[in-house]
Amino acid sequence: MTNYAEFHRRSLEDRDAFWGEQARLVDWKTQPQQVCDYSNPPFAKWFVGGTTNLCHNAVDRHLKDRADQAALIFVSTETNQEKVYSFRELHAEVQRMAAVLKDLGVKKSDRVLIYMPMIADAAFAMLACARIGAIHSVVFGGFASGSLASRIEDASPKVIISADAGSRGGKAVAYKPLLDEAIRLSSHKPEAVLLVDRGLVLMNLVAGRDHLWAALREKHMSTVVPCEWVDATHPSYTLYTSGTTGKPKGVQRDTGGYAVALAASMKHIYCGNAGETYFSTSDIGWVVGHSYIIYGPLVAGMATIMYEGLPTRPDGGIWWSLVEKYKVTVMFSAPTAIRVLKKQDPALLKKYDLSSLRALFLAGEPLDQPTAQWISEGLGRPIVDNYWQTETGWPILSICKGVDDSPTKFGSPGKAVYGYNVKLLDENTGEELKGANQKGVVAIEGPLPPGCLQTVWGDDARFVSTYWTTIPGRMVYSTFDWGIRDADGYYFILGRTDDVINVAGHRLGTREIEESISAHPNIAEVAVVGVADQLKGQVAMAFAVVKDMTLVADEAGRLKLEGEIMKLVDGDLGAVARPARVRFVTVLPKTRSGKLLRRAVQAVCEGRDPGDLTTMEDPAALQQIKDLVTE
Repeated sequence: MTNYAEFHRRSLEDRDAFWGEQARLVDWKTQPQQVCDYSNPPFAKWFVGGTTNLCHNAVDRHLKDRADQAALIFVSTETNQEKVYSFRELHAEVQRMAAVLKDLGVKKSDRVLIYMPMIADAAFAMLACARIGAIHSVVFGGFASGSLASRIEDASPKVIISADAGSRGGKAVAYKPLLDEAIRLSSHKPEAVLLVDRGLVLMNLVAGRDHLWAALREKHMSTVVPCEWVDATHPSYTLYTSGTTGKPKGVQRDTGGYAVALAASMKHIYCGNAGETYFSTSDIGWVVGHSYIIYGPLVAGMATIMYEGLPTRPDGGIWWSLVEKYKVTVMFSAPTAIRVLKKQDPALLKKYDLSSLRALFLAGEPLDQPTAQWISEGLGRPIVDNYWQTETGWPILSICKGVDDSPTKFGSPGKAVYGYNVKLLDENTGEELKGANQKGVVAIEGPLPPGCLQTVWGDDARFVSTYWTTIPGRMVYSTFDWGIRDADGYYFILGRTDDVINVAGHRLGTREIEESISAHPNIAEVAVVGVADQLKGQVAMAFAVVKDMTLVADEAGRLKLEGEIMKLVDGDLGAVARPARVRFVTVLPKTRSGKLLRRAVQAVCEGRDPGDLTTMEDPAALQQIKDLVTE
């Protein structure tokens, strides 16, 4: 095996040669002429002059050697369905979807918004977009109309693909009414809506706009749709992520760089081999679903499991039964899910034959040591933490088991991954912190490696100002996370430097929740902070100033208003953004210049020292919060 330190060093110091080698892991119609063009920092162009296609690399190129091998394994414990698609069958379904999209007027570079549950048709939709050079934008199926509308507005899709409903815990969640309301709210109107009817709820179709997938699919059972070869730098998709402002950011991903980054990660990080099975328990609405349910495993020639359902239904052994049944070799989940399983019967971990499983990878939020230890002992398999973001598309920190067999450390996602020039910087001076165990901002020197975001969709200025200008005197990419690095080069992530919180792996901007709560007619002002939670990592906690305090003079009044606010947030942003509690105060803690002391509020909620409060306008404001959270 290669020495990892040397492997990583070469990826930075001999960048073009290193990534030129990785580029051989994918197919090209036209070979790249230049590996990296960084003539206009911080914008990096990878594999310039090359043409390729993401769907070709995920599906078509495997037909020669493994047409009848399993490619997509769809399992729903919500509807009790299970269906395995071979690469040949997946190829046929993707062409049918591509033909339907073309009939609806979708061309290269057009946007298609996908708002779907975890069903096989959602995978067909993503791959069909990639096939014809359209840019897909997947929105998590749990998002409410307000959030969906802002994404429709920003992406301006020609077509939206959705379904009658998703299902959670055996209960149907109607998508069509949410979508209709979102389209009503958005100034951009799609030309067509394509709907998968699962038979879960009745749908009202809008004449001339809405089309049923099943009917249109029938017309194209044998239609051949060739891959559209696109420039390596052509956008493959946009994926919206919360920011510190209310407007979500459309992370824009390229095609060639992404294909290469995923192919390399499957080899060097996840050690996944063609013919094996990969199981990621995420959702296609999140970046993990894009990279490691759909594209990564398929590019590597693996079968991928697409699971709709809870980790505890019918019981806490459902995931492990799938590992046994489909001989899963690589599994990817989130710490929150493991904490949920920790409450189940531990015998379920021993009930199934997990001998095929080589490792369990976890990401989404920081992995605490007790959880890591519990699942490690329960499975008897390596637990590999990894740290990355929607923006990067693949891991920044991990242990690259395919390069060398470095040990893992509980509580650490590992070392800097090849291609990432990771630094710890002082947030005030920009100075690099080279000593062990010094706390700094985790930052990356440009160029970002292949597969990372090209820019923010439609807003280059926001890309630069958001990510590249926050560290004084340096143009570096900020992850907005605090971290330390030990003497062995292992990083430990300590939490956010900004106002984005992480609830069970879902990134939420506190500003978005605040804007939703502020819309209530009786709320004058509100502050939302993320508070540590044993199960979910963090939960949102809201503190609101009421215009008329008589409304919350008694317990009944407080509960009534809190309920109204919860319902409001549910409607705007979805249940995932609902605060754990809304508490009512007469004043919010601020500096004399009017800046909200969020970190102090968070510290009080978590029982920590709020730090230096000499700049605080009204010391009683924080005491009020302290009294509320300790009562």
